[in-house]
Amino acid sequence: MAESSTTKSTATTKKTPAKSTKGSTTKSSGPKKAGSSNKTGATAKGADSNHAAEAKSRFNAALEEAKAGAAALRNEAQTRAGAYREQASGKGEAYTDKARTRASELASDGKKSVSEGLVSLSHVVSDTATRIDERFGEEYGDYARKASRSLTETSAKLEEKSVEELGEDAREFVRKSPGLAVGLAALAGFLFARMFRGSRD
Repeated sequence: MAESSTTKSTATTKKTPAKSTKGSTTKSSGPKKAGSSNKTGATAKGADSNHAAEAKSRFNAALEEAKAGAAALRNEAQTRAGAYREQASGKGEAYTDKARTRASELASDGKKSVSEGLVSLSHVVSDTATRIDERFGEEYGDYARKASRSLTETSAKLEEKSVEELGEDAREFVRKSPGLAVGLAALAGFLFARMFRGSRD
């Protein structure tokens, strides 16, 4: 029995150095090692899934931010386009008003020039009426005087009416007798061409 107690105490002494007395951990061998690597793999998988979830949430947040930025840019573009449209239509109306005013001024100047031309033509015809009396007889001189009075009256009517009224009268005349209107327009064009050609020479 003495031998077995010595063996037990040696066995206990052998076990004692295997245990740590200083509080440091020792590497364990055998099946515990495999168990600890499983824990590390599970921890790594958990960390990877945490990183993936975080990356996914960041990506989704960036995507939502990009969508919000695109929507804001679209709204700003629509607002600016609307402002430019309003500005352009305002300028267009201003240009239209200027063009109407200028056209009205030109028409008034043209009306005045035609009226003055009719008066001067009336004076020329009236002055030549006496010569017509002498050459062709009083009957033809009376025609010249009537033409002169008619030109003077037409000039006075032209001065009295506005450009809009004259335009309406011209439209009414064309509706009533289109053939005569075309003939008069051709004659007026010929006379204007002759006058401008004469003024260049």
